[in-house]
Amino acid sequence: MVQNIRVIGTGQLLELSARLRRAGHENIRSSFHRRIRRAAEPLRNDLQDAIRHLDIRSQGRGSGKRGGRSPTTRPLRATIAEAIRISVRTTGDPGARVWVDKSRLPRDLKRMPDVINDGPPPGRIRHPVFGNKKRWANQYVTPFWWDRTVRSHHDRITREVGRVVDDVRRHLE
Repeated sequence: MVQNIRVIGTGQLLELSARLRRAGHENIRSSFHRRIRRAAEPLRNDLQDAIRHLDIRSQGRGSGKRGGRSPTTRPLRATIAEAIRISVRTTGDPGARVWVDKSRLPRDLKRMPDVINDGPPPGRIRHPVFGNKKRWANQYVTPFWWDRTVRSHHDRITREVGRVVDDVRRHLE
């Protein structure tokens, strides 16, 4: 399943958010918000690139099988890439969240980011041929595109958020 990634600094963001509210520094709070978003943007961009360039291989057509153009003009990987979002909150449950906004996907593709990432089984996409539920095809991908990309950004994001929290805390003192 495609997991959300949340950029948080445990209780540090909560404590800092409360101090910002009490201090009433609106310009510092907006800077805090902007810097947290900036820390998460490279992750979102890399996730979008990862899905756009993900290699999807076909099992191939059997002999005597007909083929043809897809009845849809909707590009799968680009559609999923456009649904990857960032949200940043500085109150309540502060932090940044990068996720696939399934409300931005067509009804028939809502589960596709999860299927492409981790199956079942991982690496296989099984779907009806041109919507015909009596004929099914398999396509294959390198699984865990989401998980690998998130792992590669984890340390950088943790460092950047820590730096932002320290800067804002120093400014409030």
